[in-house]
Amino acid sequence: MTLLNKSFPLNATVAVPAVGFGTYLIHQDVSASAVRAAIEKGYRHIDTAQVYQNEKGVGEGIRAGIAACGLSRDDIFVTTKLWPGNAAWGEQPKNRQQALAAFAESLDLLGLDDVDLYLIHSPHGGTQRLAQWQALLDLKQDGRARSIGVSNFNIKHIEQIAEAGLALPEANQIELHPWSQKPALLAFMAQHGIAPIAYSSLAPLSTWRVDPGQDSAKTGETASDAGIFGKLAAKYGVSEAQLLLRWGVQSGYAVLPKSLNPERMRENINLGGFEIDNSDMALLRTLDRGDGLAWSVGDPTLID
Repeated sequence: MTLLNKSFPLNATVAVPAVGFGTYLIHQDVSASAVRAAIEKGYRHIDTAQVYQNEKGVGEGIRAGIAACGLSRDDIFVTTKLWPGNAAWGEQPKNRQQALAAFAESLDLLGLDDVDLYLIHSPHGGTQRLAQWQALLDLKQDGRARSIGVSNFNIKHIEQIAEAGLALPEANQIELHPWSQKPALLAFMAQHGIAPIAYSSLAPLSTWRVDPGQDSAKTGETASDAGIFGKLAAKYGVSEAQLLLRWGVQSGYAVLPKSLNPERMRENINLGGFEIDNSDMALLRTLDRGDGLAWSVGDPTLID
């Protein structure tokens, strides 16, 4: 049983599906076939980003999936993200007009008239953060982005938006799993009506990012208590991935699993046939270790 009908509201007219398909590290050459396959398996949220360099293939896959399944554009929730530029990496952070131009380029690559959610990918924009956020407000105002938000922002970053007298983000996509639960940030977001969307939900798995070129901050020491996920998965008769994804949805946020394996695609969205009981949810809350590990350079929510 899938969770096709479950979603989390972002604003009065937009809700994000509980389970989406992530495309980070999916190469342009295979992104179209992967996205089409995901839609055929039942995914109705496709997540990409400017910096993933696969928006063209993702757009092709969305159109192919829509055609193959007899769907319409309105049936597919599409997220993409602005890469803000990072001065520490020798990049020039984008100003307001450059952010608008980057969105137009993403829209052209995707082959879409609008997106359902547009995010600032990280807080690396520094002094241009507010200008970038103003660009997103422009996009929502003119209807090209149905909802807008940020990714990897911490409380201070969001407070800067509030202090400028600007409308707050509707979503914050952050690394969330039992090893990185960010309770203070989530409480702040709940207080201000900002929906959490999780990435790297499967980071505790031994199979997560094991291929060459898939760097992270995960270490053998980090993984020392991973056996508990297998024990709980066996208790519920599901895979460890299903357990971790169900934990995220039960915790109140959308998740974005990624796989190129058709059976795992199907498995990762098949989360509706069980529920983690309260005692096990409490046990999983004790595994929090603080910072995320998806970025090899460190959790981006920690930057100034």
